[in-house]
Amino acid sequence: MIKMYGIPTCGSVKKAKKFFNDNGIEFEFVDFKKEPVGCEKIDEWLKQVDINTLFNSRGTKYRTLKLKELNLDENGKKEWLCKENLLIKRPVIEYDGKVVVAFDEEKYKEIFNV
Repeated sequence: MIKMYGIPTCGSVKKAKKFFNDNGIEFEFVDFKKEPVGCEKIDEWLKQVDINTLFNSRGTKYRTLKLKELNLDENGKKEWLCKENLLIKRPVIEYDGKVVVAFDEEKYKEIFNV
């Protein structure tokens, strides 16, 4: 089963949901706001994706928290991801033991054979 992590109001999450629905691909949705993911899950993802791919340095939460001023290293970014899930780039898709971050229609077509 494919699992999608994100928040329902995110534009990229909406595009990913539409892609899966339009292509008849079943998925389970996990809302970060209702079911936060902890460090264990983030560590799992970081085994497959780079911290800079997972860490959203372009979002509202990043700007609101003024994190740019902190010049975070990898450990600092990971700490923030663990305590503030809205800093995770969305959506995060888990499938067949693999992880893909963000919405990229061409990449999705290739991965999910559509």
